[in-house]
Amino acid sequence: MRAVVKVPDKTYMNNLDKVLWDFDPASFIPHDKDGSKHPGGQTVFLTIEDENKNDADIIVLVDNMMCDDVAAYKRCLYMFDGRNENIVTKAREHWRAFKDAGTEMSYWQQTEFGGWEQKA
Repeated sequence: MRAVVKVPDKTYMNNLDKVLWDFDPASFIPHDKDGSKHPGGQTVFLTIEDENKNDADIIVLVDNMMCDDVAAYKRCLYMFDGRNENIVTKAREHWRAFKDAGTEMSYWQQTEFGGWEQKA
């Protein structure tokens, strides 16, 4: 499957790009970002736009980003920083909107040890 990752701004996109390149050589995630010459060939594509340039099956919405056509994807991952109250407040609004639209959802929270625990 392919993923498009929508982030808030170019600074966030460039920081995420660097982390994906440098974090751990043993867990490298091949990807590219807005401005690349061949976005269609990317398994993971970082963007600040709504356009699905890599024909992704999955959209990852980061820190309150939304997409005009979430239904065009097989899966939507909505990720946010739970330490930022403004982001959490907006995430709760989006949760209610998704729920009101009849979207099948689950909520997972990262544990202090880096694992994930299902909360809803």
